[in-house]
Amino acid sequence: MKVVVIYRPKSEHARAVEDYLREFFRRTGHKIEAVDIDSKEGVQMAGLYDIMQHPAILAMSEDGKLVQCWIGEILPLIDDVMGYMS
Repeated sequence: MKVVVIYRPKSEHARAVEDYLREFFRRTGHKIEAVDIDSKEGVQMAGLYDIMQHPAILAMSEDGKLVQCWIGEILPLIDDVMGYMS
């Protein structure tokens, strides 16, 4: 599984997302890939998975199929996301 967070680095939610990513790494030793929603990759990913709001945390299988998605400013528990990490 692959976990990615899509967010806008210069937004009101940026600090919360970046704090979450640091805490996730500190507690689990795993990094979540962060993608700027305004980048080419972010726009493509948001379109592919029909993401209309950010931040969004996506858990995807190795073949790119969306398995779980958390959308909005209330971020999921670290343990919930960790269950999708490989």
